[in-house]
Amino acid sequence: MAEICRNCGLPSDLCVCEELEKEETRIVVRLEMRRYRKPTTMIEGLNPKRTDLEKIAYQLKSKFACGGTAKDGYILLQGDHRDDIKNQLVQLGFIETSIEVQ
Repeated sequence: MAEICRNCGLPSDLCVCEELEKEETRIVVRLEMRRYRKPTTMIEGLNPKRTDLEKIAYQLKSKFACGGTAKDGYILLQGDHRDDIKNQLVQLGFIETSIEVQ
């Protein structure tokens, strides 16, 4: 029996909900200074109900060899990764024009 998508009701192999969500999102990447003046890269604008934040955070942490977390609709990465984050998000399937780096 094929697995059914909860959002659209189509079988999982035909479901395009995640791809449509990636096209519609507006992602903001910014640098935030945390305690003791440690730089942290914050990725906002991802819908936690439609995208798997934990999976995206895991892939980004592996690529940049840093720590981080995904919670409350945003992803935090330890360190300043603003220069390279846009290319990685495009490789994960997000549209380049919807990503804003501040």
